[in-house]
Amino acid sequence: MKIITTPDGRLREKSEKVREIDDEIRGIIDDMRKLSLDWEKEHPYELSAAMAAPQMGVLKRIIIVRDDMEDKKNATFTALINPEVIRTEGKTVRDYEGCLSVPSIYGMVPRPSKVKVKAKLEDGTEVRIKASGELARTLLHEIDHLDGILFIDHIRDDKDAFYEMNDKGDLIPVDYEKQIKDNPELWGEE
Repeated sequence: MKIITTPDGRLREKSEKVREIDDEIRGIIDDMRKLSLDWEKEHPYELSAAMAAPQMGVLKRIIIVRDDMEDKKNATFTALINPEVIRTEGKTVRDYEGCLSVPSIYGMVPRPSKVKVKAKLEDGTEVRIKASGELARTLLHEIDHLDGILFIDHIRDDKDAFYEMNDKGDLIPVDYEKQIKDNPELWGEE
């Protein structure tokens, strides 16, 4: 298994609901955890906060979210199966987002500051999660993946919202027009 990146068309497809949490599903979750941590080892300035199954080319409604987004040493993730946004609320906040499947590009993405999500855990327990701040943003980003939506879709019309990371780990503005010219497949401009 590997993390797929744009322009792979599977990232734009809608994922199927998981009907039964069996050994196959548990294997997918294990692969997601492993791939997230492997990616992180290759990106010293970044934290793999979460991942969706479509990012491995598996069109199932599964996401994993890191249990502690402040501590890179804590490498545990919680799997959420068939996560569904029940409601968003609060102010819309613009903040940086990146994605394992959109290499080298970051953006200032507007998202609601609070979300309520329902899902199942790996053991089949149904949960409801009230999240705010970074966790709300992460959940919304990953659930978007399950519907074939990438973070760049939320900021396409804001040409000043795109960044790339330099070799020191700093985010610097990107020339949007140059990016489209150099990487048309990323932006769907082919």
